[in-house]
Amino acid sequence: MKKEEVMLMLIPPKIAPIPIDEDGALIDIRAIAQQTVLDVADSTNATGYRALKQTTHARLGLGRVGTRYTTRSVLRLRADHAAAKDAVWSDVAPAFIDKMGFISIQSTCQTETEYLKRPDHGRAITAPMLDKVRHAYPKPPRVLIAVGDGLSSAAIEANVRETIPVIKRELAHHHIKVGPIPFIRYARVATEDYLGEALRADVVCLLIGERPGLVTAKSMSAYMAYRPTVGMPESRRTVISNIHPDGIPATKAGTAIAAVIVQMLTEKTSGLELGSRQLKLNTLA
Repeated sequence: MKKEEVMLMLIPPKIAPIPIDEDGALIDIRAIAQQTVLDVADSTNATGYRALKQTTHARLGLGRVGTRYTTRSVLRLRADHAAAKDAVWSDVAPAFIDKMGFISIQSTCQTETEYLKRPDHGRAITAPMLDKVRHAYPKPPRVLIAVGDGLSSAAIEANVRETIPVIKRELAHHHIKVGPIPFIRYARVATEDYLGEALRADVVCLLIGERPGLVTAKSMSAYMAYRPTVGMPESRRTVISNIHPDGIPATKAGTAIAAVIVQMLTEKTSGLELGSRQLKLNTLA
């Protein structure tokens, strides 16, 4: 290595300081959008680099001090990892469930540890729990909306408050009324099959928290199926994913979910079959 190269490695880069408040405490680093931060010192094309960062949530432009990442980058990584762990191990607040007016039920899991180790237990709902929901439906519903905590309680609290009213509003335009909404603790996607079979619903839509990552811990998905039955193949499901503040906004997702539900009721199918019919129609058009 040349002497000049060694000297350059020893010169600390000019990097923006980590923000602190007036008391000298660190400001919540997760409140700072990663797309606005460029820690690469003396970039030859900082403008282009920043423009590239606006197109993705990937960790670009982290910068280094010698062979190590900058303190800001390490702190952000640890904070995002902590948020992901919290989303998995935390419960949706009981006050939130009550405020939303959900019917609270639970899968066959009894603890968070069991939920993580035994996915099969998270897919099933006992008869007494199903009866609790069935009592709220004197006749089979055309559309049953359900909410499950899944792998991210944060996703539920961040999105369903805005998503559900939009779904209801859009379905009302088609004279479809949404009844009481069950909330399933320790839920996996297949819990919607138990609900659909027990209530003989035409369409079940489960809003569920997805596995959190380092980009966001608030991602929710909508899994929809036409007349789901226990043990049915996954190919019968239609999903809209990446519902979170930096992905598909909750209100926009609600509109899209309602549109898919209407298509399912019209075509009397879901999943791959629904997709293939739509493809044929688009081809003919």
